[in-house]
Amino acid sequence: MIKKQKGFSLIELLIVVAIILIIAAIAIPNLLRSRMAANEASAVGSVRTIVTSEVTFNTTYGIGYANGLTVLGGTASPCGTASSTNGCLIDPVLSGGIKSGYNFGLAANVTGTASAPAVTFGVDAWPITVGSTGTRGFCSDESGVIRYNLDGTAIGTTDTACQAITTVLQ
Repeated sequence: MIKKQKGFSLIELLIVVAIILIIAAIAIPNLLRSRMAANEASAVGSVRTIVTSEVTFNTTYGIGYANGLTVLGGTASPCGTASSTNGCLIDPVLSGGIKSGYNFGLAANVTGTASAPAVTFGVDAWPITVGSTGTRGFCSDESGVIRYNLDGTAIGTTDTACQAITTVLQ
């Protein structure tokens, strides 16, 4: 008596693999677009956090705006005691200048002192790899308005460079 073997034929297995590949070809580009959108949303949130931290720094220490992310966030982790050189206002990842696929830059117009406070600042966020980690560059200044460019290049950390951008985030 001959036993009939049970299982899948090679053709059936190839059809299943082809279906899986077609589904993957549809899903992967959507996944990458979703990841870029999440990175951009994180960048906008981080720019807002930096602007809020600058206002808090200015109000707290009375020397104008902080001239750099490390001044806002501190140089050590944990931050320690807050001061005008170690603000403890943003997290250590953001004060390092890179977060969620974006680079961040911050500068005030001068190093603030009580007699000559920094009266303007600019914050800039641009993708580490344009088209992969994000597509737009973002900036803001002391006005709190977030602007963006569509080519993903760095805008600059001066308030005038940011104000030259005409597209405003709604």
